[in-house]
Parts: sequence; structure tokens; C-alpha cells
Amino acid sequence: MSAILLAFALAALAWVFVVADLLRRHRPVWHWYVTGYPLTACRVLFTWRRVAMLNDLTVSRRPERGLLGDLVVKGDPLRPVAPRASFPRATRLGLTVAVRLHAGQTPAAYMKAADALVHAWKVHAVRVTSPERGLVLLTATASDPLERPGLATAPATLLSALIGVLENGCRAWVMDLRTVPHWLVAGATRSGKSTLLARLITQLAPQNVALVGIDCKGGMELGLFAERLSALTTCRREAVAVLGALAIDMQERMRVCRLAGVRSIWELPEKLRPVPVVVIVDEIAELYLSDGRRESKAEAEQCSTLLLRLAQLGAALGMHLVVAGQRVGSDLGPGVTALRAQLGGRICHRVNDPGTAEMTLGDLNKDAVVVAQSITPEEQGVAVCTGSEGSWSRARSHLTTTEEAAATARKHAAMTPALPALDRALAAVEGGTE
Repeated sequence: MSAILLAFALAALAWVFVVADLLRRHRPVWHWYVTGYPLTACRVLFTWRRVAMLNDLTVSRRPERGLLGDLVVKGDPLRPVAPRASFPRATRLGLTVAVRLHAGQTPAAYMKAADALVHAWKVHAVRVTSPERGLVLLTATASDPLERPGLATAPATLLSALIGVLENGCRAWVMDLRTVPHWLVAGATRSGKSTLLARLITQLAPQNVALVGIDCKGGMELGLFAERLSALTTCRREAVAVLGALAIDMQERMRVCRLAGVRSIWELPEKLRPVPVVVIVDEIAELYLSDGRRESKAEAEQCSTLLLRLAQLGAALGMHLVVAGQRVGSDLGPGVTALRAQLGGRICHRVNDPGTAEMTLGDLNKDAVVVAQSITPEEQGVAVCTGSEGSWSRARSHLTTTEEAAATARKHAAMTPALPALDRALAAVEGGTE
């Protein structure tokens, strides 16, 4: 009889492990709430005092007696007191702990202790934020959500693109051009920059949006989407012509808004509203570098001026910029620094030099620069991105293959808005070349 009960017990235990493995692979959020969160919460409660002591987060109370000034004369031990922490609160694939700071403490000490908390709690990462004075919020992520970007979803809205997933809690990574009209994307070769641009275009392709590509690498990257692009330039001379035509169109949009007594095209009646335009620049350095010739310098200055005008005035007129480059630095010229100040959205993949990470994220958050520099070559598609509230997070974009990109362009080619002014500008350049 005991052998039968033992067999049943072993079978039940095996079934539990099978179900747990299925939940972990197919329903990671359920698996976390059922098994991961209770165990991790226990580790947080049982290890908090010891971790606080070992990482200098405690304060010592003086004994009530046995003191001569600041000298302990009786040998009574000083009693370390850990900061008061809340009960761990479960989130999707993680938990949060609110900690009340001792007098004189700052969040910097908790940032230094983040790695110790990761090992003590056996989680993937711990992020430290301070939502209010005297309070620190420890956000633990149980596993790496960037390994499965497909977990996140987001509603489809005009000029909004679901790029991937954020590291904190599997929330969707969304580029909303209505909220943040202009973006700067930096990343070295094979860091995931081109994949992000492909993902952005595949998300915008089904929308009533005009896409303009500037790819001075002969159109190798953005040429995949030529059927969906209202205009595609493959050299700087063509880029100057197209940007100039867009600047003229911008003046016309200003005139329409002024006559209607509104401050943006979004306040116009739908029948009068011009189609939004998204200008995607792949490799910004090709527009700014000069070989020393007078003609080359003039083209670079024209590109710099026109891009800056679009960035300064385009948001209310439905004209948006997404500028990408491997190297973004002041050595490209003062125009790059002025343009960067207008690009509120920032995305930094793995970069080859600290200066590019500093140029991309340094004026927003120094901690984000350090995190961006820690991205390894194996983490393709991983980036540090800024949010609409000025915060930042690690994120990973969905993988968009070449076949998927080409198929999307063909499928939505009929939705490509006609922009005759751009066609005339390109035709004029081609005619001048001949």
C-alpha cells in the first residue's frame, strides 16, 4: 500500500513540474504569480535586514546608557536598524518594494546596492527610483523580458508604432509621434538600428501617413520600402532638393492654419487637414560630412539648415523627423548639436564610442548613458530609450526580417500618398545631373 501511495505522490509531483514548465514557457505571467512571486517575496523579507547591513544602508542606534560623550564605555553593542521597507507588491514578471529613507540617506546608496539585491533576491535586475522625497522604490524584474518581445501589445493609433517591449514589466515600447514628434536613433553596425527603422516603417505603412526616406548609402536600407515611400533620396544632392520642397510645403501648411485661425493642423477640419509626413534619415553623418569642396560644404550647410527648420517648426504642422546614425557627435558640425536639441525622443543602441552615448542621452540622464554603454554585441536590438515623461528604460525592438519588410511595402503600396512637389524636386535634380 505504501508503495502505491509513493508512486501516486511521485506521479503527482512530476505532473506539477510538467504544468509549471508549461506555464513558464507559454504563460510566463501566470507562472510568475503562482510560483515565482511567493518565493521571491519570501527572499525579500528574509534577506532585507542582512543585505541592508552589508551594504551600509542601516543606521546604528546608541545604547540608552554606557556612553561618555560619543565613546561606548560598557561594551554594549550598537544596534543597526535597517530602513523600513514595505511588503513586496507583485507586478507583471516582477515586484516593487517601497523603502523609507533614514535621515541623511540618499538614493545613491541604494543604486550602489542594486547588484547585491539582484543576487540576494535571485532576480534579473533591480532598478532604483525615487518617486518622492525620502522614499525609494525598488523595482525588481524576475526574468529578462527582452528575450520575448512578442509579449507586449498596444492599440494602433495614427502616427503611433509598436516597436517592441520595455524591460520594466513587459510594457509595450511605443513610438508615438503625436506625443514626441522627433526622434534621434544611435547605434553601431549590427546593433539593431536598421531593424528598428524597418519595424517603424512596417508599423506606419498601414496608416494614412506619407513616408519620406533619406538614405545616402545608395538606398540599401530604405530601398526595401520604396513602394511605400512617397520619396526616396539616395544622395545628399537629392536630399537637399527634397528637404527644400518639404520646407516650402511647410510654409503652405502655415498659411492654411493661419487662415483657419488654428495653431496646428490637428485643429483643422479633417477635409482641410494635410497628410502627416514622417522623414526618416538613415546615417545622418552622410548629410553633414564634407570633402572640403565648396559645393560639398554648401550642400552640408543646406541640409543642416533645412533639417533644423523641420525640427523646429514641423511638429504642429504634421512633419516629423526620425534621424539615425552610427556616430553622432559635435565633430559633425555645430548643426548636429542644434538639431539634437530639437529631437526630444532618444534611442541609443550599442555604440562604439562613449561620445555618441553621451551625445544621445547625456543631456537627459547620466545613468542612461552608463546603461547604454553596457549593452553587449550579443544583445542585438536592445537599446536605451526615453519616455514621454522624461524617464528612460532598456528596451528591445521586434525583429523585422527583410522579407517581412518587402512584403509590407508591397501590401500597402496603394496607400502611398502622392507628393507632387517632392517628385518635381527629384526630377529637377536628375535633369540637372544629366
